[in-house]
Amino acid sequence: MSRTIELNLLEFQPKLNLVKREGKVFIFDPIRNKYLVQTPEEVVRQLFLSYILSSKGFPKNRIRTEKMLKVNELTKRCDILVFDWEMQPYLLVECKSPNVPLTEASLRQVASYNLPLKVKYLVLTNGITNYCCELDYENGQWQFLESIPAFPNQPSK
Repeated sequence: MSRTIELNLLEFQPKLNLVKREGKVFIFDPIRNKYLVQTPEEVVRQLFLSYILSSKGFPKNRIRTEKMLKVNELTKRCDILVFDWEMQPYLLVECKSPNVPLTEASLRQVASYNLPLKVKYLVLTNGITNYCCELDYENGQWQFLESIPAFPNQPSK
């Protein structure tokens, strides 16, 4: 694959809301407004959410986690889906556990989730390695970016 994005998601670790109940650790998802069992992938998702909410200006009411999709008649779930001001799919994020290397197959997975969505940006992260692609549907091209884009400004009326 190509260019990785330098991003230290661990700096957002203090923002995570963790509780321990009955011997299990739970992590709070501010998008779904509930506690979930802490798994390595869930920690990556919550760190990435914290990053885009606090550093990239993404509004909470434009983000969905574990969004159900139909891909070739199969039901799939994408980790994070962000909608723009017109509620059109804007950015799709696939999170992996930190011990899962990001491969071409990982990129194909997130690209297949995008088939019904047609987002402008695809992100693939395992919390250590991060990729972001900008998609140009008109010209059938895509390019790796050096950073995650900020949320777009609200269009003027």
